[in-house]
Amino acid sequence: MMNEPETAGKPEGAATLPDSSGARQRGWLRALPAMRGLLPIDRSQVPADLLAGLTLAALGIPEVLGYAKIAGMPVVTGLYTMLLPMAVFAVLGSSRHLVVAADSATAVILAAALTGLAVAGSQRYVQLAGLAALLAGAMLLLTRLARLGFLANFLSRTLLVGFLTGVGIQVAAGQLPDMLGVTAAGEQTPAKLWDTLRALPHLSRADVAVSAGVILVVLAARKVTRRIPGPLIPGALIAVILAIGVSRAADLAGRGVAVVGPVPGGLPSFGLPALGWQDAAALIGAAASMFVVILAQSAATSRAYAVKYEEAFSEDTDLVGLGAANTVAAFSGTFVVNGSPTKVQMVDSSGGRSQLAQLTTAAVVLLVLLLLTGPLAYLPAAALAAVVFLIAIGLIDVGGMRLILAARRHEFAVALLTTAAVVVLGVEYGIVIAVIASIIEHLRHSYNPRNGVLAKSPAGHWQTAPVAPGARTEEGLVVYRFGTSLYYANASRLLDDVTALVGHGGPLRWIVLDCAAIADIDYTASAVLTTVIEHAHQRHIRFVVTTVLGPVREQLDRYGISAALGPNPYYDTPGEALEAFHAAEGVSGE
Repeated sequence: MMNEPETAGKPEGAATLPDSSGARQRGWLRALPAMRGLLPIDRSQVPADLLAGLTLAALGIPEVLGYAKIAGMPVVTGLYTMLLPMAVFAVLGSSRHLVVAADSATAVILAAALTGLAVAGSQRYVQLAGLAALLAGAMLLLTRLARLGFLANFLSRTLLVGFLTGVGIQVAAGQLPDMLGVTAAGEQTPAKLWDTLRALPHLSRADVAVSAGVILVVLAARKVTRRIPGPLIPGALIAVILAIGVSRAADLAGRGVAVVGPVPGGLPSFGLPALGWQDAAALIGAAASMFVVILAQSAATSRAYAVKYEEAFSEDTDLVGLGAANTVAAFSGTFVVNGSPTKVQMVDSSGGRSQLAQLTTAAVVLLVLLLLTGPLAYLPAAALAAVVFLIAIGLIDVGGMRLILAARRHEFAVALLTTAAVVVLGVEYGIVIAVIASIIEHLRHSYNPRNGVLAKSPAGHWQTAPVAPGARTEEGLVVYRFGTSLYYANASRLLDDVTALVGHGGPLRWIVLDCAAIADIDYTASAVLTTVIEHAHQRHIRFVVTTVLGPVREQLDRYGISAALGPNPYYDTPGEALEAFHAAEGVSGE
């Protein structure tokens, strides 16, 4: 319709996106809904987006080189993740802020999966990495087709804090051998740390000096950045440029310092990843782990910034963008990509407000690949390890863990368990334990709902008290509220609570089940509820229900419970049920 409001079809509470180009561009948006991360382009915002894209390139280039190292891939493939995959998501995604590129968590999972399958950095290794990205991309696209984007909500913020803290510890520990110029053979973090400590007498002073210099430059740049407003060249980029300059001038490679070596320039070479069934079977578990991390981390980041700027946001559309980005990564010689919260924050703090910033970054990376890969050959391995070490330290969220501990000790225990699992057992086991812990935490809450007995205060307001044997709302009546949906695991709580209320205290004539918190009743719970009603009727107690949602009322009708309750069993509110009780008992209300 010509006069259809522009906000139609948007989530409730989402603001209308700015549109500086009139009705013609609004028509484009209806035709190409996936481009809402890029369109409409606010012309007044273009300079800020371009500057934010340049800033992201300056910060992101040394980071993705480090992530490629974590993944065991050739360092140039880190740059590839900021080229086509980033551009594809910018066009196909719905989020105006999410930055998609190499990520530490998925890089660690990939490296753990490929260890033992191929030599790190070899052509076979790159092909297997492409297959892992293809599998993860396919899972993301299938999730969109099956409309399962809501699964992103099952990995809580608590678990993400614990998981990323464990990843930070693992990655930081893994960089220590290169920073010190020693060899550590252990695969798991505890063994690697032990081997590193044993090798300390043989450390290389030159590598230590390079590592220390990089760390000092980055920390000094951060201190300056906090005091001087406006966009600045990131310390990591300054440190990398200085390290390359010193390495070339002092011929550090000739003095025994390991360097990155020749980095191929030009566009990525397009080709097929490994496509064998045996390879797919070997990588399906790792791909599933990466899929879970991508789904949870990207959705949480997109949602947070959509709320911040009151913008429309579609998890389903972003799944298409993420799936396509990983598919492109698989065929362009690089590895899995993910939404990066740190890169999003960098763009946001630099004034970027649309995917134009990310397209600018991709253009800068293209120029680097065509013209500036030669100097990377002189980059000391210790310098790159130091950059990755600092990135990993940033993932260790001590403040977040303290907040969880102060707020909810049970959730802190789950976060700590997840951290320990990642550090001791590895990332793949860590993500599995995180998912299992998340499900157990959900079941714990639903299994142990906060049920209560409602009673009127002296001021006439309803108050909730814990269920206790013989508790009463008033003489002869109890209003009992069940605190969540009824299903097979918690239905016994209903039976136990009603038994405790009926079996103690004065005689009961009415039981009122308040269903305000019940959104669903499964078949097993319906059988238990039927038993409770029968027991009440055997004791000549009237059983009625109140505050029943429409879908729940339909379930009660279908299960035959409405008929079992008897005549006129439904009341809109507990107050209405109380008035009916008074009328039946011949008691005049206040």
